[in-house]
Amino acid sequence: MSSFSDIPNATPASSSTQNQYTMIGNSIRIKGEIAASDPIYIYGSVEGSITAQAHRVTIGKEGTVKADIDAREVVIMGDVCGKVHSDERVEIRSEGSLLGNLATKRLCVEEGAVLQGTIDVHMPVEKAKPPVAAKPVQAETDAAEPEQNLALTEAS
Repeated sequence: MSSFSDIPNATPASSSTQNQYTMIGNSIRIKGEIAASDPIYIYGSVEGSITAQAHRVTIGKEGTVKADIDAREVVIMGDVCGKVHSDERVEIRSEGSLLGNLATKRLCVEEGAVLQGTIDVHMPVEKAKPPVAAKPVQAETDAAEPEQNLALTEAS
């Protein structure tokens, strides 16, 4: 009987959760909703909706997506048709295409990429800062100063 320590490159389940991801391979076709709590790599076909709000969704070169995507980051190397919403950034690589509306804070489109639709790049929401009270500035005036200015303009 072999124990867990006899398996090469094995790690305990508790430490493997930080390296987990979901991969949809070339031969996989999904119709429906995907809600993920891990990063997603799509090399197959997805129709419906994809939600991974705390993670990255990557569409590989062979991937085709006809779905709305809501994720922290989206990287497109394949074909996407649908609305894309990202809390952080969207990257469309040179071999990628997006046909649909896009909303994000940061956008990177490589030369050769296809992007057709509306684009909404919005500023990150900053935490409300307390208003800084403006200190009144008191002008110091001397009685002689206006006369000096007059003398300079008359001499010119």
